[in-house]
Amino acid sequence: MVRLRDDAVMTSTARLRGPWRTELRRLDVAVYAAVAATPSPVLDRAFRRISRAGDHSALWLGCAAALALGGGRRGRRAATDGLASIAVTSAVVNLVLKPLGGRTRPDRELHAVPLARHVPMPRTTSWPSGHAASAFAFAAGVASASPVLGLPIGAAAALVAYSRVHTGVHYPVDVVAGAVTGGALAPLVVAALDRRRDAG
Repeated sequence: MVRLRDDAVMTSTARLRGPWRTELRRLDVAVYAAVAATPSPVLDRAFRRISRAGDHSALWLGCAAALALGGGRRGRRAATDGLASIAVTSAVVNLVLKPLGGRTRPDRELHAVPLARHVPMPRTTSWPSGHAASAFAFAAGVASASPVLGLPIGAAAALVAYSRVHTGVHYPVDVVAGAVTGGALAPLVVAALDRRRDAG
């Protein structure tokens, strides 16, 4: 009797999950397609550059260097927290989440993403976005040491994250998942660094 009830609960749960995932996937693709179909020649060039600036965290390395050189003690701490957050987040995303997610990249030809937007299509799986994860990890790490500095860097992180959808290499859900991952891991990294500082 108990087993029959368990089977019924599992079946009803599976039915609920199925439509929810299907609808989310449809919404995700619809937003991607809408962005691809919206003419924006001026923004295309800008977001292409922004997307490329996020490659290999080059933008954040530059920001960290500027903070360390010109921000005094607080700037050096913000740079350290931000870079450490990127390092841990990148490892989790690339070694754990992307292999588990296994999502294929969007088909830019199918959705007619303008050529002017194209950046190299990464060979890794699509979920979650590594660019978005690193961007928000760095922003959250910096903000932990300097909330004022975290605001403009957070805005830059949002632009980098969106640029991955605009250039056609990620679906919106990939970017949201990356942003949440980076924003969630950074406080854990900073807390570990703070414990180490206090112990030293």
